[in-house]
Amino acid sequence: MNRITKLEGVLRPLGEIPEPPEQLYIEGTLPSEDTTLLAVVGSRRYSSYGKDVCEKLIAGIAGHPISIISGLAIGMDTIAHKAALKNGLHTVAFPGSGLDRKVLHPHSNKNLADEIVRRGGTLVSEYDPTYPAGVHTFPQRNRLMAGLCRAVLVIEAGNKSGTLITARLATEYNRDVLAVPGSIFSPNSIGTNMLIRLGATPITSSDDVLRALGFEVTGDQKTLDLSDLTEHEKLVVELLEVEPLPRDEIIRTLELPVHETNTALATLEIKGIITETMGEVHLN
Repeated sequence: MNRITKLEGVLRPLGEIPEPPEQLYIEGTLPSEDTTLLAVVGSRRYSSYGKDVCEKLIAGIAGHPISIISGLAIGMDTIAHKAALKNGLHTVAFPGSGLDRKVLHPHSNKNLADEIVRRGGTLVSEYDPTYPAGVHTFPQRNRLMAGLCRAVLVIEAGNKSGTLITARLATEYNRDVLAVPGSIFSPNSIGTNMLIRLGATPITSSDDVLRALGFEVTGDQKTLDLSDLTEHEKLVVELLEVEPLPRDEIIRTLELPVHETNTALATLEIKGIITETMGEVHLN
C-alpha cells in the first residue's frame, strides 16, 4: 500500500476539484495516464434490468483503453467491478473506508477487493488504512470518483439516491453525465430519467458510451448469417430488419402459433442476434 501526497499522472484531475485530497492510499496498480476513466454508479437495490444493462454495456466497451471506476458498494458497484474484471478491463474501487481489510466497507466485498488488486486493478482511499466507514465518508468518496473520471454513467437511481450526489458533483466538476433510461413505472429509474430530462446524455448501447468518451465508432453493419437459423427465426429477423417491434406485434404479424414465435425469439436472444429492451425487440 502506497501513500501519495502529490497528484500526478492519472490522478492529476483530482487536483482540479474543490478540496482536493491531501493524501491518497493506493493498493494495486493505477491505470496508465492515457486510459479513459469511466465511473459507473447505480442503485444498491438494483433490478434485473439494471444488472443486465450494466453487464452488457461494459462487455461492449471491452478492448478499449477504459478503466471502470466505482465504489465497491453492494449493488451496482459490485456488478460494475465484476463486469470489468470479466471483460479484461482495468477497474478502480473507492471504498468508503480505509483499505485495511479489518475496516474495509462493505466487509462482504473483501474478496472482491483482493481480486481487483490481484488482477491489476486499484483500490484508492483518502482515509488512513484503519479508518472505518461512516455517514460522512460516502459523499466524500463520491467526490473523488466524480473528480477522477472523464464521465459518470448512471445505470439506475431512485429519487433520493446517493448515486445522484455523484452525478451532481460530476456536473459541478465539468465531467460528462451519462444515464440509462428506464421504465416510468420503476422507482429505480426516477433518478436516471430525471437526469436525462436535465441534460444528461441518454445511453442505450455500448456504442453510445464509446462516443460519449470520445472514441470513434465506425458503425459498420455486420452481415447477418441466416444459414444456421430456422425458417421461423429467419422470419423474425427479416421483420426486425425494418424496425424494432414489441413482442406482441411480432406475434400478430407472423401469424404463427404463439409458442413457436416465442421459441424463435428466445433462441435468437440466446444466439445474441436480438435483444429485448424497453418493451421492444431489436436486432443486435
